[in-house]
Amino acid sequence: RLKVLENVPLFAGLSRRQLGKLLVKFFEKEYPSGETIFMEGEPGKALFIVLTGRVSISRDLKQGEELLATLTAGGYFGELALIEDQPRFATVRAVEPSVLLILYKSDFDDLIEGHRTLAIRVMGNLLKTLAMYVRRAQSQVNGRNSTSPGRISAPDQSTMTSGSIPRD
Repeated sequence: RLKVLENVPLFAGLSRRQLGKLLVKFFEKEYPSGETIFMEGEPGKALFIVLTGRVSISRDLKQGEELLATLTAGGYFGELALIEDQPRFATVRAVEPSVLLILYKSDFDDLIEGHRTLAIRVMGNLLKTLAMYVRRAQSQVNGRNSTSPGRISAPDQSTMTSGSIPRD
């Protein structure tokens, strides 16, 4: 599990000791195939990391459901919930039996309260993620798609092993 956290961009730059402190705050949960993890519009309360299995991220549109991404081991979603509890941007479902690591905002807040260096590093990584979302949105408005390694930049791309798209 520590290896998985080491490869999550939100935790880049954290020492193994800091990752260990973070890991104890995560809750592990199994989801059977087809189970909904959360629905679009629900309040965001946690970050999720795919430990095993595969999950789909989709949005409801007037003409039906649009698949935004499929995440496998090491992929993460719901990171904006660590900042505030805004409604979820999309619905996430287990495509196959999956095990997820879950970090609730309240546990994250408790952790960073006493660990200034960890808090600064993770918040800095969250800011980089938000900046990437803004650049991608600007690029799409201007009719261009930007590509970042390990991230989805085109709406028709359906598989993702790690990285992040705006989902909250």
